[in-house]
Amino acid sequence: MPALPEPTVVPAAAVVRPPGAYSALGLLLAINLFNYLDRFILAAVEPNIRAAFFAPGDPDAMAKTGSLATAFLVSYMIAAPVFGWFADRFSRWWLIGGAVALWSFASGASGLAATFGALFLTRVFVGIGEGGYGPAAPTLISDYFSLEERGRKMSYFYMAIPVGSALGYVFGGSVAARFGWRWPFYLVTIPGLLLALICFFRRDPRKTIGAGLRRESSRSNYGKLFRIPSFIYNTIAMTGMTFAIGGVSFWVPSYLHEYRGLADLGHVNTVFGAITVVAGFAATLFGGWLGDKLRPRFGGSYFLVSGGGMLTAVPCFLAMLYVPFPAAWVFVFLTVFFLFFNTGPSNTALANVSPPSIRASAFALNILCIHLLGDAFAPPLIGLVAGRTNFNTAFLLVAVAMFVAGVVWLLGAKHLPRDTAAASV
Repeated sequence: MPALPEPTVVPAAAVVRPPGAYSALGLLLAINLFNYLDRFILAAVEPNIRAAFFAPGDPDAMAKTGSLATAFLVSYMIAAPVFGWFADRFSRWWLIGGAVALWSFASGASGLAATFGALFLTRVFVGIGEGGYGPAAPTLISDYFSLEERGRKMSYFYMAIPVGSALGYVFGGSVAARFGWRWPFYLVTIPGLLLALICFFRRDPRKTIGAGLRRESSRSNYGKLFRIPSFIYNTIAMTGMTFAIGGVSFWVPSYLHEYRGLADLGHVNTVFGAITVVAGFAATLFGGWLGDKLRPRFGGSYFLVSGGGMLTAVPCFLAMLYVPFPAAWVFVFLTVFFLFFNTGPSNTALANVSPPSIRASAFALNILCIHLLGDAFAPPLIGLVAGRTNFNTAFLLVAVAMFVAGVVWLLGAKHLPRDTAAASV
């Protein structure tokens, strides 16, 4: 009997990336690091700003300083859809470079502000600058890396959130303690401008992968996104998550210092910053890895990981409010860990269910929704409730937002496989 021919072995297709994928990821990570460092300098020096501009005992002072976060977020979420439209049509690197330069100049101007109104205005311009960066950066990563590895790469990018936030607390608190609250804003300006300059020498990967730089888009694109169930579930859940993180991150230093009686504000910022670095770094990386790992078995893995992490954060956060220190630091750590567990998976899911031709618009619309209904009003609302009752009562709003976010992600998991397959990823 003649021997049967050996089966033909077809080699697996090699992963082909546009040139400069990893250097682009590194640059975007560095920019995102300064992005969040700048945001949380404001939280670190909030007590100093309150003392500089308001009379002692003013019951509305915390609501007013909380409005500085709102000024940034409102301008950010309004600017994002405008810049998202440009990002779907023109070079995203040029858009990012201009945006980073704008927010760097505005950060330096924050330190120069002589009145509270002037400080408020500088935070508006920081938000406009970040509105140009927010929709464009994750879509670049989506173009540089394939679906199979996108979750991990997104996690690397979003790792800058906990690390940059923590550096904002530590850097802002330590510099303010030595030189005054204005100096942290001055010192972040030059590095931001240097990063902006580098962006102008990069090529948009849409040119190199042959997709064409200009993409068709119309006003109906936003309507198309609202017909994607996973986009809806993800945006609702991310709104609850954003409210929780926005409220906690802005007020925790003041809460620990003033309400829980931890005397040294600089030490509080350092410890909370260190916890945010370690817990947030580990959670962001592990959440992205776990989402990718489970995806072959569970098509809705990114939502399952996000929802499970957020629901686990709820009892940890409630325990943090009532367990005495120093034992409460354990629950601070666990709360931060599980709050950041969803960061990589939720943003990866957002990229995966959005058609590539309107992906920047999808991120822009998501930014508008989650900040409009999430953390745009979280700091002043929590400050208002805390100023007229107490912080523990105000923070119950955060616990409710966490719970809602977790439940919505779990409910949306069944839609994710179909919506991912429907998008050309």
